[in-house]
Amino acid sequence: MTIKSSISLLLILAGLFFVSDANAQQAQRETYTGTVLSYGSGFNTRTTTGTFTLIIDRQTSNERAQSLLSLLQQDNDNDLLREVRREDVGSFSINGRIGPRVNVVRETMVNGQRRIFAVFERWQQFAELRGGYRSLDYPFGVLEIYIDPRTGKGSGTYVAAARVRWDNGKKSGQSQIEIENFATYPARLMGVQERGRRLS
Repeated sequence: MTIKSSISLLLILAGLFFVSDANAQQAQRETYTGTVLSYGSGFNTRTTTGTFTLIIDRQTSNERAQSLLSLLQQDNDNDLLREVRREDVGSFSINGRIGPRVNVVRETMVNGQRRIFAVFERWQQFAELRGGYRSLDYPFGVLEIYIDPRTGKGSGTYVAAARVRWDNGKKSGQSQIEIENFATYPARLMGVQERGRRLS
């Protein structure tokens, strides 16, 4: 994580878009629950907690992920958002409220843990739309969760308002996907538990 005028999460390309077809096309529903700890910013610095539920119906295929990546590399935000809207692979909710559809889910193994990466078009508030606020440039929500495959338990981060960009690596020498968080630090996902699983 790098800190500029905002928070950026730099995610390496290979870890998001090149996984086995077996993982990408998995169709068995998975449900994860836990606690979300959100940090305040600006005039409201209060830290809040709540509960969340992430339901994954299937994972995004390699072919579809590559198609979305091509739009991202072309710096075509409108087409990318339109294509993401067409996808429905699960849902995400906080405190039991009806939440947005999850549009993209990818999974990799990192140091023996399952790394689940999910993206969805966030719900925008009426005040944002009426006021034309800068937050409208951050249309996505992003989840990153690490799960111990032996126990089904883990932790992660949640970016409530994010902008997704392609970094061609001119400065770093490495092409990457940049996820820029709006206004505040990413929320923490704690006590994450996969529900309904049988322990091996």
